Amino acid sequence: MPFNGEKQCVGEDQPSDSDSSRFSESMASLSDYECSRQSFTSDSSSKSSSPASTSPPRIVTFDEVMAAARNLADMTLAHEIAVNENFQLKQDALPENSLARRVKHIVHQAFWDVLESELNAEPPEYEHAIKLFEEIREILLSFLTPGGNRLRNQICEVLDTDLIRQQAEHSAVDIQGLANYVISTMGKLCAPVRDDDIRELKSTGNIVEVLRQIFHVLDLMKMDMVNFTIRSLRPHLQRQLVDYERTKFQEILEETPSALDQTTEWIKESVNEELLSLSETALTPGAENNSKPSLRPTLVLNNSYLKLLQWDYQKKELPETLMTDGARLQELTEKLNQLKLIACLSLITNSIVGAVTEGLPDLANRLKRVSAVLLEGMNKGTFNLKEVLNSIGVQTCAEVNKTLMERGLPTLNTEVQANLLGQFSSIEEEDNPIRSLIDKRIQLYMKNLLCLPSPQKCMPPVPGGLAVIQQELEVLGCQYANIVNLNKQVYGPFYANILRKLLFSEEAMGKAEASASAN
Repeated sequence: MPFNGEKQCVGEDQPSDSDSSRFSESMASLSDYECSRQSFTSDSSSKSSSPASTSPPRIVTFDEVMAAARNLADMTLAHEIAVNENFQLKQDALPENSLARRVKHIVHQAFWDVLESELNAEPPEYEHAIKLFEEIREILLSFLTPGGNRLRNQICEVLDTDLIRQQAEHSAVDIQGLANYVISTMGKLCAPVRDDDIRELKSTGNIVEVLRQIFHVLDLMKMDMVNFTIRSLRPHLQRQLVDYERTKFQEILEETPSALDQTTEWIKESVNEELLSLSETALTPGAENNSKPSLRPTLVLNNSYLKLLQWDYQKKELPETLMTDGARLQELTEKLNQLKLIACLSLITNSIVGAVTEGLPDLANRLKRVSAVLLEGMNKGTFNLKEVLNSIGVQTCAEVNKTLMERGLPTLNTEVQANLLGQFSSIEEEDNPIRSLIDKRIQLYMKNLLCLPSPQKCMPPVPGGLAVIQQELEVLGCQYANIVNLNKQVYGPFYANILRKLLFSEEAMGKAEASASAN
């Protein structure tokens, strides 16, 4: 599956060809805006997915909100398991020195102290120990597969609490022997990664500490079993993911009709931008005015996806249909921002000192590594970009001078170094021409990537000035394209319906304005 950080070609590892074809069918009627008026007024998906409605808003009950929340949680979990190969559950660890951690430690320690005092009493009290073995028995039985009848019967026979109580009444119970049996059975059922824990259990002499560590290892085994189940389910979820997510989202939409409001605004913004672009093109002197320009729905949708690469994830809410990929998109955008600055720094360096460093690939790689290390964490609020850019400039001058000296060449003069530092520092400005140029070229690359047909296995050519980040850009491009393609397959029918409503509305408004101006 995609999104695991490995470079994959666009169009590969998608859930299925049939899923892709279903999205193509959903968008076919919208292709190049050549569909008939009837296709715009027809509903291809749920009526509740319409971005505009003349009906008054329906009151949503608390039960419906909770049902929608459960559906969203189920859909999010299924999506994460299917697309994230590294997804696994981990035990919650309370913060060090926190009140909750201290209270938990005190309560647990009190329990084990009481147990130890009971077992050391004359005569010993076994009731609490018996309850522990009863709980251990149930946990061990939960690890068994339906066919493990022989071991199931053996566990139930050895850890029969009624029999243990009878033995305790006659002072004939062997707590250490029961613990040894439990440890032996755990060794048969645990994953290989727990073998060291089992050996440590066997070497522990104090019976109370043994029981304590048994529960600790059993907790680890439970988590191992859960993660094993997740890995087993992943292939099945991947095959059914598109239909499952679409069905779940439809249920959410039926329970909360406003579940597409943000998505509609997201797409509408691109529609308005495209209309403005078409208007400017039509007014350009010498432009062809024989035929009225029309919006292309696929282009509108792709431009909407491109906006995600410049999204402010801290302040702006994501469209509802992209919530399940929000963390992945944010991480991808942060990495892309770092690559943009590395490309800018490389372009400035080449323009100023390229003549003296030409033919020195090792130097270029060292400068790239320096920039990448110093720009790590640049998306944090406390990151001082101006200071870091100045540091990169100083380090770049030092590396270039060192290389020139090793080859017996004159080092950079003060004026060149000052120019380099000044241009590096100016990259911090949003309207910096070099930064704007690199940003436009990366946007063009990503746009070309989304325009590739799914059967195509090759990547688009990398625009000039981006060669230094080509490898990383292709990896991020594959991850981005995989996110977009899967999202299109799942939510294609909903997008198609929104585009019908928006584009039909824009066409009607355009005709009304034309009629008014003619009169």
